Amino acid sequence: MADGARAFRNGQGKPSDAQLRYLRRGLRQAGGKLPLFDEHGQQISTHTILSCIKAGWAEPWFENPIKPDWLVCKLTPEGRALFDISGR
Repeated sequence: MADGARAFRNGQGKPSDAQLRYLRRGLRQAGGKLPLFDEHGQQISTHTILSCIKAGWAEPWFENPIKPDWLVCKLTPEGRALFDISGR
């Protein structure tokens, strides 16, 4: 069973459209780095980032010493698996 399918079975639920947009952008980045800003230059919602971390689809990567309130994250294997099983 794919890890993403296991996440659904463990009650983490299906990601929202906002979560999928956020996570998808990490697929093409080195190390799976997730963006701080969307394609329009707006900061990604902290709620979106934290909910992805809680679901196990993203994880904190490192602390930003210049902007300690920014959550610099990367995709987890479970986050990548969402796209393997959903085809999105």
